[in-house]
Amino acid sequence: MSRQQNGDWVRYWRDPDRPLEAMHAHFVRHVFAPHSHDAYSFAVTETGAQRFTCRGAGHTSAAGMVMAFNPDDPHDGEAAAELGFTYRIMHIGPDVVRAVLDDVTDGRGAMPLFDRPVVDDPVLARALHRLHPALVGGADPLVREERLGAAVEAMVRRNASRGVVGAGPRELAGGARARAARRVRELLAADYDQPLTAQDLADAAGCSRFALYRAFRAEYGMAPSDFQRLLRLRRARTLLIAGRTPAEAATEAGFADQAHFHRWFVRCFGVTPGAFRRAGARTPPPAGARGPRRRESPPPSAGAAASRRPSAARPGSRPR
Repeated sequence: MSRQQNGDWVRYWRDPDRPLEAMHAHFVRHVFAPHSHDAYSFAVTETGAQRFTCRGAGHTSAAGMVMAFNPDDPHDGEAAAELGFTYRIMHIGPDVVRAVLDDVTDGRGAMPLFDRPVVDDPVLARALHRLHPALVGGADPLVREERLGAAVEAMVRRNASRGVVGAGPRELAGGARARAARRVRELLAADYDQPLTAQDLADAAGCSRFALYRAFRAEYGMAPSDFQRLLRLRRARTLLIAGRTPAEAATEAGFADQAHFHRWFVRCFGVTPGAFRRAGARTPPPAGARGPRRRESPPPSAGAAASRRPSAARPGSRPR
């Protein structure tokens, strides 16, 4: 994290292989000079408010609102609140957007054009909130691709004045949908601990990534990445029962790190991995506890006790 003056801070991430960047920042005093990007830029304001000029007009984005800039859209920016603003922004290259839209429409959609720099749309805000941490947090490739596709599709369908709207998605129907979903399920079951990509699954299903995603959700009620994570959690449970530590179970089940494993284990099962592992352990007796009591013989009767006592010598008798 880069810390600047007056409480400003910035976290920046960049994909080493394709034009995809993300920033999480808080600005109080910083003022952006007029500039533009060679990518589509989508942002969501988290706290405070920011104002900027774009296409000759002034705009303000308050908490929960979404911003969209086309490539080469000049804009500036500064805080519109005394305490500044916090936001997440992603710069997505046209080639990446094109690849997503080609997959959705079979190449029939035009490149999008956004004529509203600011929109108040909770669905878009949620899509961007889900994408940003998947990019910067090192999520599995399958998770990143699913959320990238969902965010781009949502932005274009709900906010673009030109693009995929009306082109119609490519979807499978009937038996083809079931067969594609089943083939992907089999692949995930066999290689749940591997870093599979959306293209790996599409190749196995014999259809586009978008069609596969929709088919799998329709058949099994969850995204392929969610099912992959569920299989990893089930495997981890088996390993914990067998005596593995949580760290060992996380690694062997295919989780990137123990924190990620711990968080999802609790979210799905309501208990920590450590508590789950200890639940099946034999409980030792408390310190100082006595073992089982020995059974005591009943006390002898009075007659029997008297017969065992030595008799007193009679007066004048001689001992035998």
